Amino acid sequence: MSRYRIPGKGRVDHAAPVRFSFDGRSYMGLRGDTVASALLANGVHLMGRSFKYHRPRGAVTAGSEEPNALIGTSRGKGRAEPNTRATMQELRAGLVAESQNRWPGLGFDAGAVNDLLYPLFSAGFYYKTFMWPRAFWDRLYEPVIRAAAGLGRAPGEPDPDRYASRYLHADLLVVGAGPAGLAAARAAARAGLRVTLVDEHAEMGGALLSDPGVVIEGRPAWDWLAAVLEELRGLGVRLMCRTTAIGYYHQNMIGLCERLTDHLDSPPETAPRERLWRVRAARVVLAQGAIEKPLVFDGNDRPGVMLAGAAQTYLHRFGVLVGRRAAVVTAHDSAYFAAFDLADAGVRIAVLVDTRDAPPADLLDQARRRGIEVLAGHSVTATAGRLRIRSVRVNRVRDGQVAGGRAIACDCLLMSGGWTPSLHLFSHTKGSLIWDAAAQTYLPGETIEDCHVAGAGRGLWGYGAVLADGDAAGVAAASALGRAAAGAAPAVAHDRTGSGEAQRELPSDMAPSLARAFVDFQNDVTAKDIRLAVREGMKSIEHVKRYTTTGMATDQGKLSNINGLMIAADMLGKAPPQVGLTTFRPPYTPTTFGALAGYHRGSHFELTRKTPIDAWAEERGAVFEPVAQWRRAWYFPRPGEDMEAAVARECLATRASVGIFDASTLGKIEVAGPDAVEFMNRMYTNPWSKLAPGRTRYGLLLGEDGFIRDDGVIGRLADDLFHVTTTTGGAARVLTMMEDYLQTEWPDLRVWLTSTTEHWAVAALNGPNARKVLEPLVEGLDISNDAFPHMSVTECRVAGIPARLFRLSFTGELGFEINVPARHGPDLWRALMAAGAAHDICPYGTETMHVLRAEKGFIIVGQDTDGTVTPADAGLGWAIGKAKPDFVGKRSLSRPDMVAPGRKQLVGLLTEDGAVRLEEGAQIVDDPARPLPMRMVGHVTSSYRSATLGRSIAMALIENGHSRMGELVHVPMPGRTHRARITGTAFYDPDGARMKL
Repeated sequence: MSRYRIPGKGRVDHAAPVRFSFDGRSYMGLRGDTVASALLANGVHLMGRSFKYHRPRGAVTAGSEEPNALIGTSRGKGRAEPNTRATMQELRAGLVAESQNRWPGLGFDAGAVNDLLYPLFSAGFYYKTFMWPRAFWDRLYEPVIRAAAGLGRAPGEPDPDRYASRYLHADLLVVGAGPAGLAAARAAARAGLRVTLVDEHAEMGGALLSDPGVVIEGRPAWDWLAAVLEELRGLGVRLMCRTTAIGYYHQNMIGLCERLTDHLDSPPETAPRERLWRVRAARVVLAQGAIEKPLVFDGNDRPGVMLAGAAQTYLHRFGVLVGRRAAVVTAHDSAYFAAFDLADAGVRIAVLVDTRDAPPADLLDQARRRGIEVLAGHSVTATAGRLRIRSVRVNRVRDGQVAGGRAIACDCLLMSGGWTPSLHLFSHTKGSLIWDAAAQTYLPGETIEDCHVAGAGRGLWGYGAVLADGDAAGVAAASALGRAAAGAAPAVAHDRTGSGEAQRELPSDMAPSLARAFVDFQNDVTAKDIRLAVREGMKSIEHVKRYTTTGMATDQGKLSNINGLMIAADMLGKAPPQVGLTTFRPPYTPTTFGALAGYHRGSHFELTRKTPIDAWAEERGAVFEPVAQWRRAWYFPRPGEDMEAAVARECLATRASVGIFDASTLGKIEVAGPDAVEFMNRMYTNPWSKLAPGRTRYGLLLGEDGFIRDDGVIGRLADDLFHVTTTTGGAARVLTMMEDYLQTEWPDLRVWLTSTTEHWAVAALNGPNARKVLEPLVEGLDISNDAFPHMSVTECRVAGIPARLFRLSFTGELGFEINVPARHGPDLWRALMAAGAAHDICPYGTETMHVLRAEKGFIIVGQDTDGTVTPADAGLGWAIGKAKPDFVGKRSLSRPDMVAPGRKQLVGLLTEDGAVRLEEGAQIVDDPARPLPMRMVGHVTSSYRSATLGRSIAMALIENGHSRMGELVHVPMPGRTHRARITGTAFYDPDGARMKL
């Protein structure tokens, strides 16, 4: 047994040893330990290195606010996690842990040379250093910075663990299972509410786990805790340990991350590692307590320097002494109780330094009885020791002046600068914060959410006050929900009340330029850095934060924010509220990507939608591509064909005879109702009033900004019914846009919108023989050119199946689109393939579709448009209803910048060498001989090899492109720059004769 472990003490299982390793060395801990408590039990304080200076660091806390003891953990291949808090990671058999940010080892780290050069790395040095010479950025600065960035190593293998997510509804959610949270949950549950109580630690109890001597309702604290938890279970309260409330969102939505298996020696094979909960609670009680503040003095970051409350936790919860000869420095009464508990456990308290001139008399009496020397009105000005503290220098302070001091040997230094209410979740609600001048801290004010803050989280101190406040919060929550509740504030004996005074940084006997007094331990931000930032013009605390990086570590400033604010305010000569407070954002503690992704990984990352024809295409060896959640047949290779050969064959076959394409993924929306035509007139640029039933029209949809949002062919089936098609990727967006306008702008219109994308399977027949294939299958309808001309639509039966038949073309050939109910899609497809066999019907995929439409100059929204293209830019001015009084985006089209010269316009490009295919996205210049940087005048939007034309073709957005027909431009690409001539976008059958056969 280690000499730092007290046999039989704490809440760990002394009969259950657990072996683990740290930096390759084997250690023994106990079941119930954290990695930090187990290392401390073995006398190990050095657990990591700081980010910037690589200074030796040890655990400074015992909770999730820990900034120093960040380790990498591993449980096998792919199960590695960096930046795990050693203070929160529970011990498990075989745990492999390693320190971070060091090389070659933790004891000797070559990066510690930065500590010797610290004058070169003052606040904001990166803003000044890396600006000059300019050429150094790419060759030196950026590579070095990227190599040095981060603390732990990101996993390099896929994570095999499972992650889950669930929803939960509760009358009351209580965050924090300390005394206030327990009292609130009990009062609310007794009133009949459905209560959920969550806590981030492995067991509930909060501060009670570190104070077993307190007596509540006549019982020792731990006995009272066990009884209350048993009562809560009996009342049906959901108790969730190892569960962190990571974010508080609108309408009382709280995100929880529950750790399920990280503490298990052998997790079940199918058990999720973590579960993300989305909790909707009628009321919330935030009982997160308070976080102890460090004191700011030279050398306050050495291993062995930690918060007094943390030492008390390690003693009572884990049975671990953090040292044998302790020094204490405090500005708050709470550190006295920690010192008394350690002394009673056999630790020699070498000295207790109180920065206050007159500590409470009763505390001085208790210290005297234990033989503890108390130095009131003194300051700690320095520490000594390389990898662990070995002494502390103590000085007398009078009227702010530091007198001569003395060195006192110690193996740990416990500090307490008072306590800061934990307001992170409360701040997520945009609740107001109120500065308490007496306590020199922020307290919660009003909130827009239905929540209560209870206990130390709102500045109360002492178990009696905290329990009473928690009980009152539970009663208030029950009353707000219409339940009668009677308060019963627990009686407390041997309470530990107290107060303190706020300190910015302790007075020092050193020159300010030499003191290494740390405010943010992880990012190596000192008090000197903050003062320098203010001198260099940073007036707002948000600017100070970004200039120095204080509060930007993984603890999000839980330990550093108030100290940093106080120092900046002092430097500015302002009250802290005038300087402000940095913004707390979710998550409350770092959260794994796995927990946030949940089930959405691998094949479940995104829903894969398949058309009714998908199985047929797969049987025929189709290669697929993802398109807006759909799996679409990309091309149909024959033996020995690559993609280019297959696409060329499909294109030629369609142009020569007939091709068949699965168009089921097109978005389809039914617009129905007496005011349907008026709605269409307002939404789309085109006029619709005179479109007769049985006819279709190309529809163009703009945003309010006048830029193209979507397009598609729209058929009018009846006076009050339109069949609207959209792009595959735009279906949901267009429906949402329509619903938005219908509900917010035109609620008087009698119109109903129905998404029918999945209702219809669509087969597109294209080619000169398309009518010959389809005609025998159509029942009771003449589909000749005279009877059923281009841009017609009707309802009929095809192959015995009810269908909506469109005559239209996206290829420039004679074309039909047959819509049938999705369940009949495979039957229709097989019938068409059988009827087309005599005409060598060729199934083709999306790549061939792209080539065929590009040959005709038909655009694809989102590829040939980029959110800044107007109808005129795209050559679609003819689609604007000139006589229409209004439509979405009309007013924007007349803005000066929308009609100004120099706009990029869609044109065609033909390379001088027809064998060269331009790269999509390639930039276009007028004169490649001009000195760098070249001026870009546009970019290639679509580019293909056309088997039909025997050359490459491309479309591009080019400045003033419509007025530059015939001009040459240059397209730089890897290896050489290619010349291309600007043309119209219709490369094939520009008059459109073939689709009117």
